[in-house]
Amino acid sequence: MFSEQLLDHFRNPRNAGELENATASVEVSNPVCGDVLRLAVETRQGTIAKVRFLCRGCTTSIACASKLTELVNGAPVEALAGMSVDTLASSFGGLPPESLHGAHLAADAARALYARIGGPSGSGP
Repeated sequence: MFSEQLLDHFRNPRNAGELENATASVEVSNPVCGDVLRLAVETRQGTIAKVRFLCRGCTTSIACASKLTELVNGAPVEALAGMSVDTLASSFGGLPPESLHGAHLAADAARALYARIGGPSGSGP
């Protein structure tokens, strides 16, 4: 059902934990299943220097949050705005339809964080 890579991210999440002195952080949730994801970044000169997450949720939500941090760590801040459900799902070789909500949660957190940092609908630091 799940790829080995997804299971590895679930069992050994990357960049999990709090981020002191974060430039910005957001918390998003899925009211249907109850999953909650907190995502925080420290930025330097338009680049994501550090990223951390805390997630209370299912296997897919935790794995997608972990994968998200790998994809954006060291990337330009704009990478948050471009994060999509398809990008996250395909990074694991696809996800079963009933598990796509984990990728939605991570993509929503990325876009909300971009807005908070200073994207088109955010106020910026």
